[in-house]
Amino acid sequence: MAVSPVWRRFARQFSISAPRMAVRTHLGWPWRALIALALAGVIGGMWWWGFDFGQFLGGFNRDEIEQRIATLKADAATAQSEAAALRARNAELESDLAMMRGLQATQGKQVADMQRENAALKEEVSFLQTFFQGTSKPGLAIQRLAVDTNGGEVARYSVLVVRGGTAKSEFEGHATLAVDLVPSGAPGETGRTLTLPPPGEVAPNSLALRFKYYQRIEGTFRIPPGFAIRAVTARAYEAGADSPRATRTLTLP
Repeated sequence: MAVSPVWRRFARQFSISAPRMAVRTHLGWPWRALIALALAGVIGGMWWWGFDFGQFLGGFNRDEIEQRIATLKADAATAQSEAAALRARNAELESDLAMMRGLQATQGKQVADMQRENAALKEEVSFLQTFFQGTSKPGLAIQRLAVDTNGGEVARYSVLVVRGGTAKSEFEGHATLAVDLVPSGAPGETGRTLTLPPPGEVAPNSLALRFKYYQRIEGTFRIPPGFAIRAVTARAYEAGADSPRATRTLTLP
């Protein structure tokens, strides 16, 4: 029996020998973009892992380096805090040092004052010893004459006038100073004499004498520039007298 071509075509479509049928789903562009990004991320991660692994094989360990950097940062912070503490301690020590220097200067000044007071007390004791030993000798005397220039242009003088014997009334008068000056290296200069008080002037209160047993007179005078003191002569005058009752001369080296 002959089979028609139409039947054969129908039989091939629905029989076991029919061709296979495939079902394909169409993806939109958002999903395609997402898949592409995922693939790119996987590829990037594999590249980064390969880069780190290659550094590790080459002797470079990123984690170790980062740990060392963190340790160095911690050490730097500790060093900065220690430096700040040391600066504060240094400032404190400098303040203490300045205070100690001021205290030392004050103590040095006090020691110098005490030494001067001690020298003055020794002088007073020596004078009193000499004074009481010579109280039986009547008359007026200049017990001590001192001049201190201290290397400057102003000289300080000190004169001690005593009265021996049994005094019944006070002595009244005044003292004078005659300072012999010599040139100190100034060519063409000649010596001169400086008189205190100047001739024709009344004696100031610093040179006035009014005492019963003794009196100390002190003061200063200015040395002319270019001159030095060679000798100082002190004279004690009684009120109304033209000639001195006592005279003492001090020659400076």
